[in-house]
Amino acid sequence: MPSVTEAVLGRYSVRAFLDRPVERSVVEEILETARRAPSGGNLQPWHVDVVGGEALSDLIAKVLASLASGGPRGEGTEYPVYPPKLDEPWRDRRHRVGEQLYASIGIPREDRPARLRQFARNYALFGAPIGLFFSIPRSFGPPQWAHLGMFINNVMLLAQERGLGTCPQEAWAAAYRTTGAVLGLPGDWMLYCGMALGYPDEMHPINGWRSDREPLEAFATFKGF
Repeated sequence: MPSVTEAVLGRYSVRAFLDRPVERSVVEEILETARRAPSGGNLQPWHVDVVGGEALSDLIAKVLASLASGGPRGEGTEYPVYPPKLDEPWRDRRHRVGEQLYASIGIPREDRPARLRQFARNYALFGAPIGLFFSIPRSFGPPQWAHLGMFINNVMLLAQERGLGTCPQEAWAAAYRTTGAVLGLPGDWMLYCGMALGYPDEMHPINGWRSDREPLEAFATFKGF
């Protein structure tokens, strides 16, 4: 198995998966270990629905039908995925990663219909056999959302360690009503995101590029050294 460092460096958002099942025992092992994520006061403010097989096919079909009838904004979102005004340098980073993604599969900037079709593949989990759907109580705020993120990151790294790939997808926030209804989420719980889980298709061109990261000096300040 790879080290933690190797898992961190090897992880990427997989957007094409092999038609290969993932055993329930493997998913259970990942989640059993991921639950050791830290949280203030040990609140453990997370829930995850694991969906596969016919249940996943049913969820995908219902979400796609809902989005098809709901217009370009889908069902709206309960939280802003991005700030309403994205300043630099963050706006450029978002633009650049989008250009890299579409360029990898030969979709030019001006072909908006093709870009929308590719984006819609979020709701088919890019062909992954397992969907993980993470939710959090509505009463919780930014501190607990950060703790949920730590749990999600544990899941991704543990999957990487086992030769699996993941893609965390806030796109599911635009289908929160239908997804929540199908999953049976209680009214006081909010869907945060979905995640595709499976074995990556390493030969697919969309998996052949990596987003860049800012150098250390761009985000870290050292004092007292």
